Amino acid sequence: MILSIESSCDDSSIAITEIESKKLIFHKKISQEREHSIYGGVVPELASRLHAVALPKILEETKEFFPKLKAIAVTNEPGLSVTLMEGVMMAKALSLSLNLPLIGINHLIGHIYSLFIEKEAVLPKTVLLVSGGHTMILEVEDYEIVRVEAKTLDDSFGESFDKVAKMLNLGYPGGPIIEEYAKKGDSNRFDFPIPLKNSSKIAFSFSGLKNAVRLKIEELKTLSEQDKYDIAASFQKAAISHLLQKTKRVFDIFKPKDFAIVGGASANLALRKAFENECKKRKINIEFADLKFCSDNAAMIGRAAIEAYKLNKFSDPLALKANPRSTIF
Repeated sequence: MILSIESSCDDSSIAITEIESKKLIFHKKISQEREHSIYGGVVPELASRLHAVALPKILEETKEFFPKLKAIAVTNEPGLSVTLMEGVMMAKALSLSLNLPLIGINHLIGHIYSLFIEKEAVLPKTVLLVSGGHTMILEVEDYEIVRVEAKTLDDSFGESFDKVAKMLNLGYPGGPIIEEYAKKGDSNRFDFPIPLKNSSKIAFSFSGLKNAVRLKIEELKTLSEQDKYDIAASFQKAAISHLLQKTKRVFDIFKPKDFAIVGGASANLALRKAFENECKKRKINIEFADLKFCSDNAAMIGRAAIEAYKLNKFSDPLALKANPRSTIF
């Protein structure tokens, strides 16, 4: 079995995964959403202190599996430096004390393998990764060969939802809140611009859309609840239309047979429906991670670690570092 640790942002999570069967033996996650919500976003130092309390508590529940462990895996890039460090230091201590090999896992690779928890990986695949920190289209050949075909020029898809929610004083995390508000709104009331609509560039951008929402809020001055519903719906419609428009360009060029969407923001049901409809028209197979594995979790890190273990991709426990800005792509 492999013990895996995830602490790249505000979720403390540990999992135990059986190597041969891919079976998830143990998985627990403690979210920090309540603690950060009063600040309207993640406070890195607070997140680090909360990880220092939560991770040892979860680890205590896994001790019965220690005799069966073959490796320790941990997210070491990318993410918040002070939170990554909490997981990396725990992983190093376990690796050295239990005399087990250490596997550093890229967080984005982990999201790709969230598609394959408790099952065999089916690759190659074109993957849209949408999360709080990243928005990109990837051509995934296998564990070691991943190419970026498009990425955001500024904000990520998930980050823009958080920022719009903050503008509307709706709380954190913004993604689920905006999605719920959008269900009660008129998505045609506000004609927010679709970013890079007339550009041939295959890339994403959400800063202009976010600014258009800010200007509309300032124009309206006093917002009713219906105003908030309509802004949320109109914003979500434009953001998803932008993702879809640029992804369609990738479809036209690469003509993939298999497509998947991963990352925390892939839990958005309106996004799923829009892409399901497009893929159905094009006869492209589409796949999503289970909703419970869309956001950051150790199960996806453990699943990716199985691939690394089989390839002997081990890290020096004395040299492994937290790389907050690395993407490796």
